Formats: sequence, C-alpha cells, structure tokens
Amino acid sequence: MKFPLSWLKHHLETTAPVEEIAAALTDTGLVVQGIDDPSDMLSTFTIGKVVAAEKHPDADKLKVCRVETDTGESQIICGAPNARAGITVVVAKPGTYVPGIDTTIQVGKIRGVESHGMMCSMREMQLGEDHDGIIELSSGEVGRTFADWLGEHDPAKVDPVVEISVPADRPDALGIRGIARDLAARGLGTLRPKEAAPVPGQFDSPVAVAIDADTADACPVFCGRLIRGVQNGPSPKWLRDALKAIGLRPISFLVDVTNFFTHDINRPLHVFDAGKFSGSLRVHRAAGGETLAALDERTYTLAPGMVAISDGSGPVSLGGIMGGEGTGVTEGTVDVFLEAAWFDPATTEATAGALGIASDAAHRFIHGVDPASARDGIELATRMIVDHAGGMPSHVVEAGAAPDSAPEIAFDFGLCDELTGLEIAEEAQRKTLAALGFRVEGATVHPPSWRPGPVAPADLVHEIARIASLGGVESAPLPRPAGVPGPALSPLRRRTRIARRTAAALGYDECLFAGDAHADDATLFPTEAGDAALLPGLLRAAAANQTRGAANLALFALGDTPAAGMSGLRLGASTGRDVHGSARPVDVFDAKADLEAVLAAIGAPARAQILRGAGPWWHPGRHGMIGLGPKKILGVFGDIHPRVLQALGLTGPAVAFTLWPAEVPQPKRVRTERPPLDLPAHPVVERDFAFVVDAGVAAQDLVNAAAGADKALIESVQVFDAFEGGPLGEGRKSIAVSVRLRPRDAALSEVQIEAAAARIVEKVQKATGGQLRG
Repeated sequence: MKFPLSWLKHHLETTAPVEEIAAALTDTGLVVQGIDDPSDMLSTFTIGKVVAAEKHPDADKLKVCRVETDTGESQIICGAPNARAGITVVVAKPGTYVPGIDTTIQVGKIRGVESHGMMCSMREMQLGEDHDGIIELSSGEVGRTFADWLGEHDPAKVDPVVEISVPADRPDALGIRGIARDLAARGLGTLRPKEAAPVPGQFDSPVAVAIDADTADACPVFCGRLIRGVQNGPSPKWLRDALKAIGLRPISFLVDVTNFFTHDINRPLHVFDAGKFSGSLRVHRAAGGETLAALDERTYTLAPGMVAISDGSGPVSLGGIMGGEGTGVTEGTVDVFLEAAWFDPATTEATAGALGIASDAAHRFIHGVDPASARDGIELATRMIVDHAGGMPSHVVEAGAAPDSAPEIAFDFGLCDELTGLEIAEEAQRKTLAALGFRVEGATVHPPSWRPGPVAPADLVHEIARIASLGGVESAPLPRPAGVPGPALSPLRRRTRIARRTAAALGYDECLFAGDAHADDATLFPTEAGDAALLPGLLRAAAANQTRGAANLALFALGDTPAAGMSGLRLGASTGRDVHGSARPVDVFDAKADLEAVLAAIGAPARAQILRGAGPWWHPGRHGMIGLGPKKILGVFGDIHPRVLQALGLTGPAVAFTLWPAEVPQPKRVRTERPPLDLPAHPVVERDFAFVVDAGVAAQDLVNAAAGADKALIESVQVFDAFEGGPLGEGRKSIAVSVRLRPRDAALSEVQIEAAAARIVEKVQKATGGQLRG
C-alpha cells in the first residue's frame, strides 16, 4: 500500500515529519517498507542564472554559457535550443548525480572547451518527459536548492511517498483514512472530519437494481444512482498527481474518481455508461456458460455460482471484481450510473482465483471492505463528479441492506496489564479504543464496521497495546508451577545436540558403538587422551564398510557423556565422479573445514591458534590442534597416520577430527539475533607478500606472525601459493600470502600502507627467519 504524504494530510492534521510518521506506523503494526522522497535526490540541484550564451567555436549546436551560481560564475557547455542569456535555470554542479542519465557530473572538455556542470531538463531529473530544452524557471534566487523551489511552486513533485505492508487483519489500512486514524490515535495529529453529506436527488432513477434471493449472502447490499449530463475528460491536476504517486495511470475523470475512493477510504466503486446497457441491473449467480468481455480486454466464461451483474441482455460486470468493456465509460459518456455494493470475501476470492483476475477491487473485497460504506461511497463520489464534471443526479436506488455482524465484546480493562505488563490507565484505554472507532459502553466494546478482526478481549488488548507501543512490552518467562521440572538439557547437552545436527548437515552418518574396545587399540592409540576414545571405533567401522565395497565414507560418533567429545572421519573421495569433474581425494583441509564448521555452530570464538603436537595416530606433518592457547585445546584435525591405516587394513586417504564441546567457553552474552552487518566505510587495501623460509616452517606460523604485525589494521591473512625446492634450493620453500588491510577511521595513505607492509615483513622475519622473495 502506497500513499503520498500530502494525501495523508487530507485526512490527518499534523506537522510531524515523514520520518516520525514512518516510525509510528511501523511501531503500530503497519510496517514501512520504504520511503521515496524526491527532495533527497533533488537537494543537490541548485538554481542559477545564465549571464551570457555564445556559440561554441567548434560546434554549431552547442553554446558556451556563463552561469551565475551560489559558488560564483561557472562556464557550462549546453546543447539545448532554448539556452540563452537571462533565463533562470536548474544547475547540476560537478559531483551531482543526475538520475535521468545515470551520470555523476564531472569537469570535462566538450570539443576542446571546459564545462563545469550541466543545465538540466525535466527528463534528466526524472520529473517528466520534456527533453526539448532545459528548464526555464519563472523566478528563483540564485543558489537556492531546486527542491525548496519545487516545494513552493509544484509540491506534488517533491511529495514523499510511503509504502507499507498491510496485515491481513487490517483491511481498513487499505484506505489512507484508516492509516490516518491509527496515527491520530497514536497522537501524531488530529483526524479530520469526512462528512458524506447526502447529495439531493433531482429525479427518480430510470435504472432499478435488484438482488436475487439466492445471492443475498454473496451480495447483501447494492445501491447506485444515475447522473445525467456529465462532461467526462482528463482529471484535474491534483487527482492525476495523487494517482501517479501511488503507481496508477490516470484514465479519465469518471474512472479516476472510482480509483481515488478505492484507495482513499477503501471503498471500491464502479461506473457504467448508462447509455450502453438496457433496462435495470440485477445481481445474481451465474447459471454457467455466460461470457463477459471485461475492461482488461479479456473475455471470461462464468462458472455456475459466480456473482454477476446483468442488464436485460446479459452480464455487464463481475461482482466486486471487474466491469465489462461494453458498458465502460469513455470521453463521450454523458449519462453515468454510479454503483456501490458489498461482496462476500470468500465468494469474491473463489471467483477471482478461478478466473485468474487480480484487480484492486477484488483485493479489497477479499480482505474486507466496510459493509456500511456503500451509501457513503455513493454520496462522496457523486459530490466529486457533480463538482468537477457537472451533471444532474437521481435519487439513490438501493437493494438489500448492509450486513451487521459486529460482535459485542465483554472487556475487563485490567486484562491489558495482565497480558502485556503495560500499565495503561483505564481512561487511556477507553480513549484509545474510541479514537480507533470502537464504541465503548461500560464494560462492553463494539468494534466498528470497518474492523472485522477483533472478536475477543485479547484482540482489544492488542489494539490498545500497539497504539501505546508494543516496544514497551518486556519479555518474561512464564511462571513455573510447583512440580514442573526445569529444563532437561544443560547448556553442554544443547551444544552436543547442535554438534550432532551440524555433522549430519555436513554429510556425516552417525555411528553407535556397543561392546568392549578391541585389544589392538591400546597399541595403535597408546594413550588415554580424549581424541583416542572414539577414533578406533570409527576406523574399524570404516574398515568393515570398505570390505563391503563402500569406498567413500563420512562417519561421526559422540561420547557417552558430553564431556567425552565427538569425532568424525572421512575416507576416500570428497565428491563422486560426474560430468562436471573428477573426484578429489579427501585431505587435511576437508577435516579442518568440518571441525571449524562444528565449532562455529556451537559458539566457539572465531580467532583461535593452530598448534602441533597431537597423538602419534595423527600424521606428523599433516595435522593441527585448534586452541585458545597451548593449554586450551578445542579440537584436533588431520590425516590418520599411514601406520594406523595399514594395521586396520584400510585403504586411504583418511582424515578425521575430534572436538570437545566442554572446552568451548560459554559466551558472556547470548545473542539470539544476527549481529549488524559491518561494511567497510573506507576502501580496503590488499597487499601480497612472498617469503622464502626453511622447509620445516609451518605456514600457520607465518600467517600468525603477519596477522600480529597490526591487529587493529589487519583484517585477514590468506595463503594463496606455496612451493618447495627448485630455484629456492634444498630445504627451502616459498609461502605467498595476501594481507587485507581495513582502516576504521580514514582511508589509508600510501605512506601508511608502506609502513604497515614494513611491519609485516619485520614481524615475519623475526618469527620465522623468512626473507622476501626477489
């Protein structure tokens, strides 16, 4: 639902800025999806005056103009035919973004002559289609922003447009008056009165209306009136501007009136050219097989039970959905029949869905139109038509009566504090309900006809609380009655559950072991270390599966208690063979990635050290321990030692990991929401370094050294290349890293970047003995 601020102010007397209105709407449940404020884009354009305009020395159609601006006189090259001395223009200075041409203006040369800006047309600023020449203003002070000038001379051009999402239980907010009512109840202004004073009829309508008895449940009320001698044509500017602002195309005045009230008060209307139908109008259920050539230029075949409006020759409209093309108004329409009715939401939805029609009228009848608004809609639209297009109205003809199904709700005003914790005085609660249109009589509340949702006391509490601000409601646990046990899962057991689910999501299958350990396990895993507890069982399970032809395996197991930890094993290839590429054997980095994924899922800190020195069942050169220091090891990953694989009869490669959830520190503050996105405010800088080190130096040691050169500035260090031998000589290797520098306060100068690079080289040399590769 979209509405311009000026349209809202026709219903709401307020001085609140659009930002305050948007915040209040979101807080009351009409969540703002966006605000389109043209003045933001136009604020960089200023008013200037052309002092002189001379022919360009090297182009017949260009002129060299001297333009007076707020920063002095500027030279601007212009090709517009109306560029001449003495006119007041709109100037885009260098650095201004021009949306119509998607360009930021720069100082440049045009045919060898410098130009310091641009004089704009309407289309270049997306204010119209006129591109024949630059804008000529009737007046304007040099240097004043063009947005301010437009605000005085053509406010519609800078009118902010707000877009909101409307909840299913708030059909009243499909009309701008319903939105204004909420804001007035919130205290952001006063709801203006909107009187639907009857327009006296001057003759009896020759068109009668009737509703079939079997259709009264689908259309309980249908009314209308004939207006003779209207003069249809283009709508006045204010109406065209209002419809364009919400994305509708003005068609003609009579059609635009119906679109206006559809969005103004959520009251769909329809106009028939009375000269194009015969006899009276009848609302009935289709027998099936009738056809209607509709206003969307499609022909529909009606199924039995669909609600149609017919004249003497057949259907002329689909009730609550769309009119027929044959009786549509045109510029030549002289006599018009104005119709307002109420159609059942379920019937309308079924018909619109079956025929595949999505119209504004259908959308509103499906969600809920005020059943008592048909007569008001007739009177308001009649007044607008007569005032702007002339004509003589008949007396109103009406069939049926508006349904009255509003409940009476017995309400205890103490319930609000009980359910929300908001201490709102009873008098304030009554005032809020009254401001929203509810009728309060003692302890009984009657919802207004435009609010079909509230049916129970809790619904009224919600109405009161959202106007008071649901932001003041504090969450609190429900009281625990005697005999109800506390949470069954401890924080550690919850972590174990998360670890299990994460491993399964990574493609692992869980193993459950039974029986005693194998006698050879003590030889292969000669320690009581925790990471030896589960790996033997996983390896033997993998061996049993491998003998049965299972080449690629991913298994994990959990200890008997949360403190015992968890181990995972991958064997064979990481992916199967397919047309997109060959299979890749698993390696140490697969195990590292899986371990880091599980640790991240259970809340381990992002920054941790990679250490060596795990048990002898790990490959001595292809394993690592992730820890918060030498005495705080969170997990181990790596290749299983070939000696272990051979003893168990396993064909490698095989990689594994073990982690201990109990060792992961509990966070000081539990976050249930996603942290805010931290985007760099200044350009990041990346520099590459290649170091030659001894072959025994671990790449992680080099990475840690580089990262420690400036912890505040260095965001990440990534290895992107490594090789040994060759021209480097025996026992030497090259490790290349990419260092990402992220400034916080200001962009880095070249001097600062070079200083950071020098610190990185010094730190790596000191820690590893490495030298920059020439």
